[in-house]
Amino acid sequence: MKDIKKILCAVDLSEHSKEVAQYAVLMAKGLGASIVVVYTAPSLSQYVGFHVPPNTIENFVGEIVSGAEKSMESFIAEHFAGVDAKGVVLIGYAAEEILNRAKEENVDMIVMGTHGRKGLDRILFGSVAEKIVKNATIPVLTVRPAGADAAA
Repeated sequence: MKDIKKILCAVDLSEHSKEVAQYAVLMAKGLGASIVVVYTAPSLSQYVGFHVPPNTIENFVGEIVSGAEKSMESFIAEHFAGVDAKGVVLIGYAAEEILNRAKEENVDMIVMGTHGRKGLDRILFGSVAEKIVKNATIPVLTVRPAGADAAA
């Protein structure tokens, strides 16, 4: 088995992200690993053709990223004490960006949440976690939200 020295922890900065962080910290402490905490903001570039000026979209995305960077700093300070952790805010499609960053950072494992969507929700929104599990070349630990329907 390969040593796990660097973990990518993908979060959406929701309430569920605290649980995901706990697992990443537990793994990092047990294995002596560092953590790269990643949040991916949507690019919204697909809306350029909808009579919305590109600069308006860019400004909006810029505001999202700025807010996410501030939230990330607080999130890391609160949930990653005692481990070597850094935060990164990315822009784009979450699954693709997470997989690309995992490769760039040469991480050994991904820890991330899953919303446990079912039915039409899953068809419409897809599953970032599912796409990462199917395409990752390294181990992926997925964490379901507390209280999620176990029959999903």
